[in-house]
Amino acid sequence: MGKTISVESIDEYNKMLGIETYHPLVTVCNLKDVPHREAFVTEVTWRYGVYALFLKNTKSCMMTYGHTTYDYSDGTVTSFAPGQVVHSTPIPGMDPDVVALLFHPDLIKGMSLGQHIQEYHFFSYSSNEALHMSERERQTYMDCITKIQQEIERPIDKFSRRLICQNIELLLDYCLRFYDRQFITREDDNHDVLVRFEKELNTYFNSETGVAAGLPTVKYFAEKCFLSPNYFGDLVKKETGKTPQEYIQMRVIDKAKEWLANTDEPITQIAYKLGFDYSQHFSRYFKRIVGMTPTEYRLQQAV
Repeated sequence: MGKTISVESIDEYNKMLGIETYHPLVTVCNLKDVPHREAFVTEVTWRYGVYALFLKNTKSCMMTYGHTTYDYSDGTVTSFAPGQVVHSTPIPGMDPDVVALLFHPDLIKGMSLGQHIQEYHFFSYSSNEALHMSERERQTYMDCITKIQQEIERPIDKFSRRLICQNIELLLDYCLRFYDRQFITREDDNHDVLVRFEKELNTYFNSETGVAAGLPTVKYFAEKCFLSPNYFGDLVKKETGKTPQEYIQMRVIDKAKEWLANTDEPITQIAYKLGFDYSQHFSRYFKRIVGMTPTEYRLQQAV
């Protein structure tokens, strides 16, 4: 499995690469130009305490995040957030032409970026959900990187932090735009995911999985579709206009209505089959969405 490297500060990352630290909270470099590349030509498990984005200009390594492996091709961006663990296996003979941007969470505290960082879901995407950019998109990405690097290498003044954060935020916004395009151009793949999601929903209720597993969760179906929860959520919202949670909620209610109208099963049993621990929870849930209790709905259907 190779060694494990924890990246908790920008300075220790720069020292590992043998490059100068211009700013204590952010760094930009191309790994092919650094003096020390030992960590990138051996098998390594990375533990991130910082935010990191890597633009890979050449196929240079195999990466695993969770249980998924991805073989990188040209022009892909992967993003990692503090707390993530990534396993990297280099491809023999390949030079790591990789542009890296790393920034510490302290850089964005109190800034606009810090308030909106959770909106950039791609930091929690799996490696196989990397951003694949066109040449024009890659150039836009690199323009932002260049501006960030220029600010980093200037003497620090009262404007430095704000301008660096604004340029990082601009870069991340472009990544959102490019991911939006990627969802559109992968329409067939997205349709396959939705078909599998629908199939797994049917299986969940028809096999009474809820009895053992409880109410269905987004994480459960994301894993069934071999996607990270955030990528799965963004894909479903893009394709259906509903979040996975809203979609699941709709199916829970539809199934509840079906059983209430077409069976004589006690409401407690229906609640149990749907995954509720207590029938009172089911009744409150049902009334909040439908506007009447399960008993009232059953009586209405019997008229």
